[in-house]
Amino acid sequence: MLAVAACTAAPAREAGPPTQRPTLVSLNPCTDAILAEVAEPQQILAISSYSHDPAASSMDLATARRFKAVSGSVEEVLALRPDLVVGSTFTPPASVQAMARLGLRFEPFGMAATVAESEAQVRQLAALAGHPERGERLVRRIEAALAANRFTGGAPIPALVWQSGGIVPGDGTLIADLLRRTGFANAAAARGLGQADVLPLEQVLADPPRLIFAASHAAGNEDRMLAHPALAGLKQTRRETLDPALLWCGGPTIIRAAERLGDVRRSFGASPPRTERSR
Repeated sequence: MLAVAACTAAPAREAGPPTQRPTLVSLNPCTDAILAEVAEPQQILAISSYSHDPAASSMDLATARRFKAVSGSVEEVLALRPDLVVGSTFTPPASVQAMARLGLRFEPFGMAATVAESEAQVRQLAALAGHPERGERLVRRIEAALAANRFTGGAPIPALVWQSGGIVPGDGTLIADLLRRTGFANAAAARGLGQADVLPLEQVLADPPRLIFAASHAAGNEDRMLAHPALAGLKQTRRETLDPALLWCGGPTIIRAAERLGDVRRSFGASPPRTERSR
């Protein structure tokens, strides 16, 4: 029995250094932001060029610019010789096939439509990077931000998230999930509108919501509608800005989005219950 015990204990004493963690290239701005939180900086050989663009990045630009950026061409990726390429489910099939032929491992990630889906992606990316404990820490931060900004003091406030060109988010989107969690009702979905539908200015003026979140970039003629002078006549409608970078990605972006939505909701206070007359 002593001999058997000695044999079974030997591997633990002789264990070598931990397995080297994989090097990574990310071609998706949403996975860029998550990997920056759960991987070692030296593991990340490059991130997507979107994260270097103020109009497309969902992460801090100073942080993003510490990493090399690539446009996503197979040639760029191959030159870096990563162990793993992380991309989008929208990555062109020809690029995915080319990477497979060249021996590059590719892992696609879709756009998370709920907080739960985003947290699952955080855990998956952290595991792929070899740091599952960092994924759990990020999930705990997300849950803490949601708990701190959960509003239960009154009826949900109808809120319209109005993007450049009048585009609105549908109900099956991450921002819609965050609106519900922070005390708002998606005014676009209540009108029967889905993801990326367009809500014209005239319809907003005819049937205004209680709150408009204008999610626009400073440049571009299409954003003029979101600040149209006619909106000033909506005396019962409040307007707030919402950084467009908070709309699309999950992971650490959820924390900032929850804080912004929570701040606005708290500024309204508790809403009185709706009466039959107000309906």
